[in-house]
Amino acid sequence: MPSQSPPGSIPRSSPLAPFRHDTFRLIWLASLASNFGGLIQSVGAAWMMTSISSSVNMVALVQASTSLPIMLFSLLSGALADSFDRRRIMLTAQIFMLVVSALLTLCAWSGLITPWLLLLFTFLIGCGTALNNPAWQASVGDMVPREDLPGAVALNSMGFNITRSVGPAIGGVIVAAAGAAAAFAVNTVSYLAILFALFRWKRAPALNALPREPLGRAVGAGLRYVAMSPNILKVLVRGFLFGLSASAILALLPLVARDLVAGGPLTFGVLLGCFGIGAIGGALLSQRLREVLLGEIVVRIAFLGFSLSAIIAAVSRSEILTGLAMLLAGGGWVLALSLFNTTVQLSTPRWVVARALSLYQTTTFGGIALGSWLWGSAAETYGAPTALLLSALVMLAGAAVGFRYQLPEFKSLNLDPLGSFQEPALELDLKPRSGPIVVMIDYEIDPGDVEAFLDAMTERRRVRIRDGAGQWTLMRDLEKPRIWTETYHVPTWVEYVRHNQRRTKDDAAVHDRLRALHRGEGPPSVHRLIERQTILPHEYEQYKRQVDLPH
Repeated sequence: MPSQSPPGSIPRSSPLAPFRHDTFRLIWLASLASNFGGLIQSVGAAWMMTSISSSVNMVALVQASTSLPIMLFSLLSGALADSFDRRRIMLTAQIFMLVVSALLTLCAWSGLITPWLLLLFTFLIGCGTALNNPAWQASVGDMVPREDLPGAVALNSMGFNITRSVGPAIGGVIVAAAGAAAAFAVNTVSYLAILFALFRWKRAPALNALPREPLGRAVGAGLRYVAMSPNILKVLVRGFLFGLSASAILALLPLVARDLVAGGPLTFGVLLGCFGIGAIGGALLSQRLREVLLGEIVVRIAFLGFSLSAIIAAVSRSEILTGLAMLLAGGGWVLALSLFNTTVQLSTPRWVVARALSLYQTTTFGGIALGSWLWGSAAETYGAPTALLLSALVMLAGAAVGFRYQLPEFKSLNLDPLGSFQEPALELDLKPRSGPIVVMIDYEIDPGDVEAFLDAMTERRRVRIRDGAGQWTLMRDLEKPRIWTETYHVPTWVEYVRHNQRRTKDDAAVHDRLRALHRGEGPPSVHRLIERQTILPHEYEQYKRQVDLPH
């Protein structure tokens, strides 16, 4: 008899199941080539900085300059990815990075590179990554069904780390044999594969009868959704702490290779390769570990493993021992980040998934950028071994935070649109931008059901505000205390329609609870009103233009 998944769990799926889907398989393979080039470029940039600058902090800033744009621009990129065609956004980002990489190659070959110019080029490549990542991460859910999503996220991590396991070592060989400019040239060519795959992808356009949400309002909607989603907030906290502490190893690894184990660019590449091999192992083990352990336990293992690897890297003078530490660090890196990513994707409906992922990336890469600067400064002042030992203490603290902000477990949330809302027929001829709109819903509640009603209303308030409502209130009639009225505001009529279309099938549970508690004849009474201000005649025209009232 086939085994059944326990209620509330993600159905078990083969780790390779996402490869059944042609689009995912093609883009995944193309990403291998692109990631391969990107890692070779990273080796070239990091080692070039050690050659043209004697500042330890400048070396650490190479990683920070790539991570900082992701922290600064990911939310805006997420709003773009939720509002526009994700395939076109990815094409734009890849072409931009190809052009920047070609310019970097020319400058390096011409001998024009200075430390700050190198940081500028790596910053611009980071900007392209910031534009690409939310669209790519959100597109995974468009390429594979929900049951294959955890496996697809793990395969993405594994694909990146397959290239990490050999790319840096080959990058070290290229830098040692032909210089950093050759590494930059390889990266430039590597973008061609992913561009070919994206041009081949014929993505069906999303159907939406509503006008596109303005960019500023879309950013605000993403912030509001995450702020009202406790599960996602916990992931953001843990992701920031992980990025802040774990960044020490990658930021200081060039110094570990050069100063602590007395190696050259090839040694640096080999250590990065060990990190990548460990990451492949973490990706292969992640699904099995999630089946036998709580997600929070897996994350704590990742923090503790990173802490141990930082301690070993700080005290070791052996390339072999340091390489073993990098294996452990790579496994922890993938276990934590793939689990964070999957939790966000499974906790977010499709209309806002890119913005939620972008906020996750903003906090995580913000932690990486801040940590790269922090540990670089510490290494400048106290030496790399002391900086690594201090980061190990922060990693231990990050594991301990899990006792307060425990990572939520995967749940089979049905986040498909509920689809039950039908736009009502109106007597007034409203324009889409007419407003503000006030909604009042009357419930009749027995005195004995008040506590259960208030409990359900607490969840209703969270869902309403999360999906765009403002000024939410709950009132009780003083003359008829059985009557309770829920009110909220939305700025325009089209935002009212959008608010209702965002309701998911999982949200229907609280609606059903409230309907069951309602004792009136028929369903709760809904009143939809438009605000009218009493204003002076000479102010009316200006007011009408502001709210776009019909004549």
